[in-house]
Amino acid sequence: MSLESSTRDQRWGLQGISALVTGGTKGLGCAIVEELAALGAIVHTCARNQDQLNERVREWKEKGFKVTGSVCDVSSNAEREKLMKEVSSLFDGKLNILVNNAGTNIYKATLDYTAEDFTSLMNTNLQSAFHLSQLAHPLLKASGAGKIVFMSSISSVVSINTQYPLYSASKGAMNQLTRNLACEWAQDNIRVNAVAP
Repeated sequence: MSLESSTRDQRWGLQGISALVTGGTKGLGCAIVEELAALGAIVHTCARNQDQLNERVREWKEKGFKVTGSVCDVSSNAEREKLMKEVSSLFDGKLNILVNNAGTNIYKATLDYTAEDFTSLMNTNLQSAFHLSQLAHPLLKASGAGKIVFMSSISSVVSINTQYPLYSASKGAMNQLTRNLACEWAQDNIRVNAVAP
């Protein structure tokens, strides 16, 4: 082991830390799961596609990572509640890290959006992150030093594409939610941040 990797492991080790990453089978979510697990965290993730989830979990186990997964459509209240019950059981009523990563976009010009498009996108991008944070609060508080990370977007602060109006709005609201929860839940020793790739 090189000195550089040894120092990194000592500085950034997450041995024994529990984490939930939504939407963890592809893209940024997959990279987040792998990084947390590589640093020693015990990670649970969720995705809508059972086959894709099974394949990723198998790959992670082959790498020696401690990762489990369950099927969950985060746009569903009932499925979010079921997910958090499973997480509570897996991690003995405590959760150290919640990464609200799952998200979607519907690429249309503003005048082409329907009320159903609005509801669907806001449910997946904003309501799910809000509700999962609520459900995770007692587990994060029980850990003694909980952390929430919201996956926002650069489009929440600047206009980058004319087909992103609802996506941008959902991520802008997420930024404000982050600020509010950071202030409100600091008393419970829960740190709340957003990143905007």
